[in-house]
Amino acid sequence: MPDTLPDAPTAVDRPPDGPTAVDRIDAAIGRIEAAIHARAESGDALARRHAALKARMAEAVAALDDVIIRGSPN
Repeated sequence: MPDTLPDAPTAVDRPPDGPTAVDRIDAAIGRIEAAIHARAESGDALARRHAALKARMAEAVAALDDVIIRGSPN
């Protein structure tokens, strides 16, 4: 009987050295979802700042209108 070496383990037989493809995909999905959430919050904050600026500008224009009306001869 000839001496033979046992078959070398395949990638399926060996435990993974690091994260599996599924782990990497799950992590990527988590990062994408976090980015979507951050962008939505950023958009909401921008909309609130815009509304506040718009209201202050309306008040400023109204105040200027009052000054113009009081300063114009009738």
